[in-house]
Amino acid sequence: MSEEVKGRISVETENIFPIIKKWLYSEKDIFLRELVSNACDAIAKLKKVSLNEEFEGGTDYRIDLDFDQETRILTIQDNGIGMTDEEVNRYINQIAFSGAEEFVKKYQSEGDKPEIIGHFGLGFYSSFMVSSKVKIETKSYKKGSVPVIWESESGTEFTLKAGERSERGTKISLYLDGDSGEYLDSWKLKELVRKYCDFLPVPIFVKEEKANKQTPLWSEQPSSVKKEQYDEFYQYLFPFAGEPLFHVHLNVDYPFRLQGILYFPRLKHELDANRMGIKLYCNHVFVSDEAKELVPQFLTVLQGTLDIPDLPLNVSRSYLQNDPLVKKISSHIVKKVSDKLQEEWTKNPDEFRKNWEEISLFVKYGMMTDEKFYESAKDLIFFRSSNGDLTKLEEYVERNKEKNSGKVYYAGEAELSSVYMDLLKSQGLEALLVDSRIDNHFLQFLESKNPDWIFQRVDSELADQVLDKDAGPDLADQDNKTTEDRLKEIFTKAISKEGVEIKTEALKSEDIPAVILLPEQLRRLADMGQMYGQKAGDFLKNHTLLLNRKSKLVKNILGLSKGARPEKAEKLARSVYDLALLGAKLIGEEELSDLIRRQRDLLEDLSSD
Repeated sequence: MSEEVKGRISVETENIFPIIKKWLYSEKDIFLRELVSNACDAIAKLKKVSLNEEFEGGTDYRIDLDFDQETRILTIQDNGIGMTDEEVNRYINQIAFSGAEEFVKKYQSEGDKPEIIGHFGLGFYSSFMVSSKVKIETKSYKKGSVPVIWESESGTEFTLKAGERSERGTKISLYLDGDSGEYLDSWKLKELVRKYCDFLPVPIFVKEEKANKQTPLWSEQPSSVKKEQYDEFYQYLFPFAGEPLFHVHLNVDYPFRLQGILYFPRLKHELDANRMGIKLYCNHVFVSDEAKELVPQFLTVLQGTLDIPDLPLNVSRSYLQNDPLVKKISSHIVKKVSDKLQEEWTKNPDEFRKNWEEISLFVKYGMMTDEKFYESAKDLIFFRSSNGDLTKLEEYVERNKEKNSGKVYYAGEAELSSVYMDLLKSQGLEALLVDSRIDNHFLQFLESKNPDWIFQRVDSELADQVLDKDAGPDLADQDNKTTEDRLKEIFTKAISKEGVEIKTEALKSEDIPAVILLPEQLRRLADMGQMYGQKAGDFLKNHTLLLNRKSKLVKNILGLSKGARPEKAEKLARSVYDLALLGAKLIGEEELSDLIRRQRDLLEDLSSD
C-alpha cells in the first residue's frame, strides 16, 4: 500500500454509535468479549491454513491484553491470520459496519430495550462503545504482504495507510473515553476474560500473566473424563457449592451440535430451586448466565454449562422460545436427564434413595411441568413411609391395596407423632409422609394421572379399620334420644361455634376421647392458601368433631350432664374439644391464652370438690 486512503463508511443511519451505546451501555463489558473472540477466530483461521500452507512466525499462538494508564490506551493483540488492506476494507469497512446498520435499523424504533441474549455480530464496532478513537495495526500471514493501519474517531470516517508491523497478526488499540477508565486495570480485565473467554482454546494474557483456563471439560469425550475431573470442574464453575450428586455429559453432533455438562446440585431447601446455574456458551465463549429459553423451567435448578455453536444469539428471547432448533435441543436435554436418573437408580439404588430428599423437589416439579419427563421418570416417585422407610409409590400402592381399599393415606411430617397416626399404626396401616409445599399440587397431579389412586390425608377421614364395627348400636332412651343426640347437645352448647359438626363413632381405642376431621378438599385449599400468606384457620373453621363414645371420659361427661353438675360436664366437653384442636394443630397463638384460661378454670373447679 503506497499512500494513505481516507474514506467514509456508507451507512444510511446517522449517529450510529450513540444509538448502539444507548441500547448496550449497561452491558458494555461485551466489547472485550467481541474483540477477544475475533482474535481467537483469527488464530483458528490460521490453524486451518496451516494444514495446506506454510507461513512464517511459528505456532506459539496467543492473545495479549495490555494497557497504558497515562495514555489511556487498551490493546488487544493476536498472532493469527492478519489482514491485507483489501481484507480490512472488506471486513471492517463493509461487513462489520453493515452489521451495525442492520442492528440500529432493527432496534432504534423499539420503545423498550429488547431482551437480546447475545451480541455476537456486533463484533468489531462494539469497540466504539468505550473508545473515542480506534486503531487497527495488522499484517497478513501471506508472504510479501504489507502491514496496514486503520484509524477512526467517529466510527463513520476512517483513514487507511501502510503500517510498520513486522509480525503477522492484528493489534487493536482503544483510546478509551472518559467513562471507561475501569478497563485500565489488570484485575478488571482478568475478571472479564474469565467470565467471557475462560474456555477459548488459545491462551489469553493480561500484562503477560495467563488469565484463562483454556480447556473446557465439556469438549472432552465423556469416556475419557474421570469423576474427579467432573467434580473439580464443578468446583471451578461454582466455588463453595459443595459436591454435586451426579452429572450429565452432553455431546451431540447430529442433528444439532450441543456440548455441555449439567450437574445435579444438593437442594437443601425449596428456595434453592430458584437459583439459576446453567451458563450458556457459543463456541466456548460465554453468552449468558441464563438458559431458561433453552431448557424447561424445572431443569434450571441444575448447574453447569451448555455450549451451542448454532444458537442464533442476536435474536429476542421470544423468538428463541419458538425456534425449532431450540425445541429439539430442549427435548434432548430432558431425555438425557431422565435417562441419567434411571441410570443412577439402576446402578446404585441405595445411593439414589439416600439422595432422594435432595432431588425430589426437582423430579416432582419436572413431572408436573413436562409430560415427556413424567412418562420417562414416573416409576421413580418415592415417599418416606410412616414405617420409617423410603418407599416407591407404586410399591406402597401394591403393598397396601387390600388393607387400604385403594386409598393412599398420607400425612405431613409433623403429624408422624399424632393421634391420627397412632390410630393408623395401631391397626397395622401405614401412611406416606409429605413435607414440601409442592406435594399439595403433586398429589393432585398424580390423581389426575392415576384415577384409581385416591389420596386421603389421615386427618380427613378415619380409616374403617380403626372403627369398632362390633360395638353395639346407639339406642334411644326414654326421651327418644340416642347417645349421639345427647352428646351433640352437650358439646354444641359447650363449644358454641359455627361451622363445627359433631359426630360420634365407636373407636377400637378407648384412650382417645375425640379427634378433629377436616374434609380432604378443604384441607388442600388450606395448604395452598398458606403458600399465598393466608391463615389455615380461615379455611378450617368448618370441621368435624368426632367423639369416641367408647371413651371413658366421654361417658363420664354424658353422665355428669344428667346429674347435679351439668356445668362441669360443659367445661369438660370444652376441654375435650380444646385437646382435639391441639392434636390437629389448629390452635393459633391468639387462641392459646383463652385455652390456658379455660384449663385453669376447669382445674380450679375440679380441685374445689
